[in-house]
Amino acid sequence: MDPLTERTPRVVSAVKLLRTAERRKAGRFLVEGENSVTELLNGALSNGEARPVHDLFYTEDAAERYQHVIDRALTAGVRVARVTDRAIKALSDTVTPPGLVAVSDLLDVPLSAAVHQETRLLAVPVEVNEPGNAGTVIRIADAVGADAAILAGDSVDPHNGKVVRSSAGSLFHLPVVRDRDTVSVIEQIRAAGIQILATAADGEVDLDEADELLSKPTAWLFGNEAHGLDPAIAAQADHRVRIPIHGRAESLNLATAAAICLYVSARVQNRATDHG
Repeated sequence: MDPLTERTPRVVSAVKLLRTAERRKAGRFLVEGENSVTELLNGALSNGEARPVHDLFYTEDAAERYQHVIDRALTAGVRVARVTDRAIKALSDTVTPPGLVAVSDLLDVPLSAAVHQETRLLAVPVEVNEPGNAGTVIRIADAVGADAAILAGDSVDPHNGKVVRSSAGSLFHLPVVRDRDTVSVIEQIRAAGIQILATAADGEVDLDEADELLSKPTAWLFGNEAHGLDPAIAAQADHRVRIPIHGRAESLNLATAAAICLYVSARVQNRATDHG
């Protein structure tokens, strides 16, 4: 069978998903690359139900490198199709497309799936605009065993291609919520009995001296790359925590601060559980 081209209706429909408005309209998004597609196919679960994967497009070259991924898709009942190089370039938002693109339902995870009485650790980036940072925080949250990541306020769409790629598959390992109402997110977190901590260069609590505090269920608020947390949002936190800097660097970027805070929280919580 001849490969599908950039003018084939199935490909044309999928290309539209590169735009946020079209993703929302169709309820679907694109997942690109071996790692992300594999994790998607390996059963990203949402509320106990497998997330449908509708299509897998691949090039002839990709078939030689990623036959195991194509076989996995076929086993899962996914509709697979070989496409031309021009078609895969149209489907990709990268300079050098890997030649493997899947179409999946949107994540669409409700806040209630992430915030409940069993929740122990949350990553809550607020007003995070840079897709690479958002994906990295999701990956960090997954790595430390956090219960969920919540993109609050006017944060980037988690279905953005760069978010998907920079999460390195973690987008499909834990609940990822997007909620524009930051105040409501904070209220629901607090109602679930989870303390709220905000990172701040002038925070009253030193992270090195916060083990007792960190042993409790915790949600970390991380601010925008350029401006940090809005003071009104930071004021709603139970405590403002500073990361001690012993060298001459003035500050840490978002992803680094998130990695440090989430790792320390997870270490303290895991140690408390082990000794409990």
